[in-house]
Amino acid sequence: MKIAVFLATLFTTLLPLLASAMPVMKKPHARDEGNGAFTVMALRSGSPIHYLPVQAGGQRFFLGGKPSTYCPTFVAKCPPGNETVFIEGVYLDTEVPGGQQVYVNPQGALAFTQAHSTFTPPGSSFGPFSYTPGQPYGQYSYTGQGANGFMACPDKAENPSSWQVFAAIKNATVPTGNVNDCLDFVAVTVPYNWSIPAWQYV
Repeated sequence: MKIAVFLATLFTTLLPLLASAMPVMKKPHARDEGNGAFTVMALRSGSPIHYLPVQAGGQRFFLGGKPSTYCPTFVAKCPPGNETVFIEGVYLDTEVPGGQQVYVNPQGALAFTQAHSTFTPPGSSFGPFSYTPGQPYGQYSYTGQGANGFMACPDKAENPSSWQVFAAIKNATVPTGNVNDCLDFVAVTVPYNWSIPAWQYV
């Protein structure tokens, strides 16, 4: 009995301390704080990636297709999860507590954090990212590590089936092993003024 009381007291004492010690990622909310929410599309005239949307999947970003999203069963009304939306270029627009941060991983790939976690691999870069609104399009860019925006890298040199988004840096570790297979593109943005599009991206 004394052990049970001791453990209960210990638990109630330590729980607030543990909670306060856990890292919390602050996420700006586009509609509450006036921060810019937007979708991204690739422009590279005369190429197979022209007009393809940037989509989140596998904690990375790809051109074309649909995003990979998840919504737990306890959520009464899940967002549709059919668009990838950024907030100011440094977060994804999600409902999940803590949000999901955008960064460039050590291989040079544009990536995002797993839900409920702030972990990023050592050597990751958090910017500078820039978002410039405009009409009809704005622009999204990354200038860290000497990059000048983004590039799309194919999964294979001939007849690629997917294009992954990387920072436009010469030493990126790309799927084919050859950065010359990648295509630089202009990441244009379209304002997003609707409800939050996804619970979380996966």
